[in-house]
Amino acid sequence: MDQGKTPVRLKGVGKNLCIIVDPAASSDSLIQEIDRLLNELKDQVADSSITIDVGTNEGHEALISELEGFIQEAFGVESIARAEKKVRAAKRAVKQEDRIRIRDMEQSWHQESTDMLVLAGRVRSGQRVTAERHLVIMGDVNPGAEVLAGGDVVVLGSLKGTAIAGQPDNEESIVFALDFRPTQIQIGSYVAAGLPTSPERIAEFAHVEEDTIVVDNYLEVNPFGRLPWPQVR
Repeated sequence: MDQGKTPVRLKGVGKNLCIIVDPAASSDSLIQEIDRLLNELKDQVADSSITIDVGTNEGHEALISELEGFIQEAFGVESIARAEKKVRAAKRAVKQEDRIRIRDMEQSWHQESTDMLVLAGRVRSGQRVTAERHLVIMGDVNPGAEVLAGGDVVVLGSLKGTAIAGQPDNEESIVFALDFRPTQIQIGSYVAAGLPTSPERIAEFAHVEEDTIVVDNYLEVNPFGRLPWPQVR
């Protein structure tokens, strides 16, 4: 399952939300998609500070004004602003994968320590489980339950609640489940609500790709099988 490109993407943490829109799409389609996404978070939206990102710092004033008016009227949001694009820093000379390889080669695997939390059983509605780094649930996560980790979230069962990975800013983390049917996913600062689900139980994982959360078939994509050597996560 690939989310692909959508005209509206929602990004943010807590009361700070950013709505990223494709200015080439019609205002009607943008408003319809914004309405769908914000309704998923309706109880949180009214007190949020929202920015609208059209990809540039200039132009599209009429579109931004129309979207601001809709959000204010439909959701009662008072604080709405245009997102200011920042110039990206130059890429570092040493690639991330090279640094990881050097680090792993300098240490013995048996000395590697982690603070992973592994739980067996069902996480029920109203329950919240947190882990400083990676979290593994050998069971189901029911609707209304929330699981949160500083790194990856792995559910060896059905994921039907909310999963939050990579907190606060690790956008390389993933959310994996043998039966992927979440209410909401968050990775780093990126949020995805109302994700489509597969008709069959399929092992899938969510990850950040090109500033949006994408869900893929784990066995087909085999994301870690392409690595030339084992890496510590």
